[in-house]
Amino acid sequence: MRFDELLDPEVAAVLDTVPRLDLTDLPRARAEREQLAAVGRARWRPSGRVRTEDEHIPGRPGDPDVRLRVHRPLGRPTGAALLWIHGGGHVLGSADQDDPLLDAVVDRTGCTAVAVDWRRAPEHPYPSALEDCYTGLGALAAGRLGDVPARIVVAGSSSGGGLAAGLALLARDRGEHALAAQLLIYPMLDDRARTPSSRAVTDPRVWNDESNRLGWTAYLGGLSGDAVPAYAAPARAEDLAGLPPTWIGTAELDLFRDENLEYAGRLYAAGVPTELHVYPGGVHGFELFAPEAAVSRRFTRDRDEALDRFLAA
Repeated sequence: MRFDELLDPEVAAVLDTVPRLDLTDLPRARAEREQLAAVGRARWRPSGRVRTEDEHIPGRPGDPDVRLRVHRPLGRPTGAALLWIHGGGHVLGSADQDDPLLDAVVDRTGCTAVAVDWRRAPEHPYPSALEDCYTGLGALAAGRLGDVPARIVVAGSSSGGGLAAGLALLARDRGEHALAAQLLIYPMLDDRARTPSSRAVTDPRVWNDESNRLGWTAYLGGLSGDAVPAYAAPARAEDLAGLPPTWIGTAELDLFRDENLEYAGRLYAAGVPTELHVYPGGVHGFELFAPEAAVSRRFTRDRDEALDRFLAA
């Protein structure tokens, strides 16, 4: 069947209204995505029960400070913390774009949520973004952003999901900070474009094979083949044992579908408690541009239930 025939009708109805993403003109793509995010925030009404402010934490020696966008409940915090990593194909986006999501999570759960404003490629290739995320994790775990959390959940979407998965591997191997869980939303895990879905999604209206190639090329900064570490492309990790409980949500028509399914299967095999959801008729980012579609509401419910469970465990 063709891509259009498999599309959820409610998603298909709005797909043509989303501006086409052209990473060959990166300044324009960034400006367009920032405008889209600003429009979304303008329509959003904050809960009024969450305080949001930026904190700047020193990076590694020789690196700039890392901006962390911290969302704290006005009421008594629960002691749980969420480290959130925004998406953007490793080249787009900022920590501010997910203010509505994190305001809702903090209001609902009483956790503290920290969004990392990681450095973008190609100006800052691997490992810049991952080390920024590790800096954020370290500051959170050490109580530099408030009380020392009783548990930390790491989560992200798209390239942010890939960074979250890489961060979980890095945290496990460095042995400095324990994670209670990881929540990965259609994560960008594999630079090798070796699965059927990574080659089959060519529709210019969604994240496709060309976007993926450009995003990975920018992030890896000249690394290729066996020189690409698993912390950059977590699908390359040989050992997934010892990772925290994991929730993965992906979509039937997402370019990342097959690498997400494979990663989930390998987590199962490694003894990691794992929950996997595949949303029929969905595409990359479907819940963002078609939030009222039934499949998007189902995804949102599943994601929120998983977050609530991880943060309360």
